[in-house]
Amino acid sequence: MKPEKRIRALISGRVQGVFYRASTRDEAKRLGLTGWVRNLRDGRVELVAEGSEEAIKKLISWCWDGPPYAKVEEVLVQEEEPTGEFDDFEIRYTV
Repeated sequence: MKPEKRIRALISGRVQGVFYRASTRDEAKRLGLTGWVRNLRDGRVELVAEGSEEAIKKLISWCWDGPPYAKVEEVLVQEEEPTGEFDDFEIRYTV
């Protein structure tokens, strides 16, 4: 069954080296979402998440805070067509 919603988000600020990816993965799993999160070379964090509309809203809200040492300046969210391609939520590595 295809998920209700899919987003791609770019998070800016002090979001690398503060456990942002691991914390995002843990939060996404807690919310029952699938997808991935990774650092980008420009210092931002990118994530793709699929799941229920309510869980996606909660993850976006969480992204504005992040883990304790993060200082989030911006969260850009783009909706995409859900694919159902993910089985879990994982950390990917910089491309």
